[in-house]
Amino acid sequence: MTGVTEPARRRQPLARYAVPATCGGLAVGLLVAATLLHAADPTSVLGMPGFDDPTWWWAAAVVVAQAVALGVRPRTTPGVLLAVGAAVPALAVLGEGIGIGLVAVLVAAFETAVEGPSPRRWPALAAAGVLVAAGVATSELRIGSVAAAAVVGGLVQALGTVGLPVLAAAVVGSRREARTARADTLAARTREHDALVQVAVERERTAMARELHDIAAHHLSGIAVMTGAIGRQIDVDPAGAKIAVAQVREQSTAMLRDLRNLVVLLRDTDAPGDADGAVRMETLAGVAELVDRARESGLDVTLERSGPVDELAATGSLGPLAQLVVYRTVQEGLANASRHAPGARCEVLLDAGDGSALVVTVRNGPPPDGTDLPPHEPGYGLVGMRERAEVTGATLRHGPRVDGGWQLRLTVPAAERTPTERTPTERTPTEGGTTP
Repeated sequence: MTGVTEPARRRQPLARYAVPATCGGLAVGLLVAATLLHAADPTSVLGMPGFDDPTWWWAAAVVVAQAVALGVRPRTTPGVLLAVGAAVPALAVLGEGIGIGLVAVLVAAFETAVEGPSPRRWPALAAAGVLVAAGVATSELRIGSVAAAAVVGGLVQALGTVGLPVLAAAVVGSRREARTARADTLAARTREHDALVQVAVERERTAMARELHDIAAHHLSGIAVMTGAIGRQIDVDPAGAKIAVAQVREQSTAMLRDLRNLVVLLRDTDAPGDADGAVRMETLAGVAELVDRARESGLDVTLERSGPVDELAATGSLGPLAQLVVYRTVQEGLANASRHAPGARCEVLLDAGDGSALVVTVRNGPPPDGTDLPPHEPGYGLVGMRERAEVTGATLRHGPRVDGGWQLRLTVPAAERTPTERTPTERTPTEGGTTP
C-alpha cells in the first residue's frame, strides 16, 4: 500500500506532460502558421519549405522529438537541455523559421538553471548556447546572410535563448531561498520561545521544590499537635481521641495529596533547590500583606472580600497548596499590572460565594494616556500559574478587557469536609472532654 490515491496517480502524469505537450503543440502550430504565411507571401519568411516538401516534415519531426525529450525527463535536466539543443542545428533548413525550435530550449534551459547546483549544469548551459548559436548562424548563411552577421546573430540568439532563462531561474531561486530563510528564522524563533518557556517552567518547578518542605511541615505540625492531644485524651475522653485520630488521618491524607500533586508537577526536573533556599510558606492570609506592599510601592490597588473567605482557610477547605496558588496568582497579577499598566487602577477580589469555591480576580485598567511603557517582552509567569492551578484542580482564565485593561481569574474548588474533620476546639459542648 503506497498511500497514493488513484486520482493522485492520474494527476501526476498529466502535470508531468503538460509542459512538453504545450511546447510541442506551440512549435507545430508556429511551424504550420509560418508555412501558411510563406505560401501567401514568399518574402515574409525566407527559407521556409512548403507542406509538399519532405524538409517540412523533417522539421515537424524534429520539434516533436524535442517535446518528447522534454517529457522523457532523465535523471538530470542537463541531459534534456543537450538533447533539445542538439536539435536546433537540424532545423537550419527552416531558414528564418529556426526560432520555432528554440521554444523547447527556453524551457529546458530554465529547468536546468532552476534545478540547483550541479557539476553538469553550467557545461550543459554553455553547450546548449553553442548549439543554438551554430544552428542560427547556419540558417542565416543558408538564406544568404554575411558570415559576420550570421555569427553575431547566432551569438545574440544564444544569449537570449539560454541567458534569459538563467536570469529568470536566478530570480525564482532567490525568492525560494528567501522563503526558506524566513521559514528557518520562524522555526528558530519558535524553538527559542519554547526554550525560554521551558526555562521558566524549570524555574517555577525549582521554587515549588523548595516549598515541599513547608507543605510537609505545615501538615506534620498539625499532626504532632493532635497526636499529643490524643495521648492526653485517650483515657479521659475516648470520643475526643477518636475525633483527633480522624483528624490525624485527614491531615496525613491531605499531606500525601499535596505532595503527590507537587511530585507530578516536578516529575520532569532533576535540579533540586538549594539546601538553604527554602522560602516562606505563603497562605491566603498573606494576600492582604501582599496588596499593602504593592500599594506602598505606588500601585493604586484595592482588596475586596466576599463570603466566608477566612473560613475556607481556617477549616482546611483550602489546603496549603491551594492557598499558595492563590497567593502566587495575586502576586503575578499585581506584578503584571505594575509592569504593563503603571498608574492604572487595580482591583483584587476574593469571592468565596457559598463556600464551595474561592474565585480570585485580579484586574487592572488601561495605562493612562501618555504613560511611557517599557518595550513589551513576553513573560512566562502565566506558565507557572497555569501549572500550579492544574495540580490543585483549579481553573485559570486570563485575557484583555473591553476597556483595554487585563484580568486574571482563578477558581479554586474547596475540599468537602466531613463532621469528623473538625479540630478539638470545634467540638460541641455535648461531646464533652477537655481541650488541650
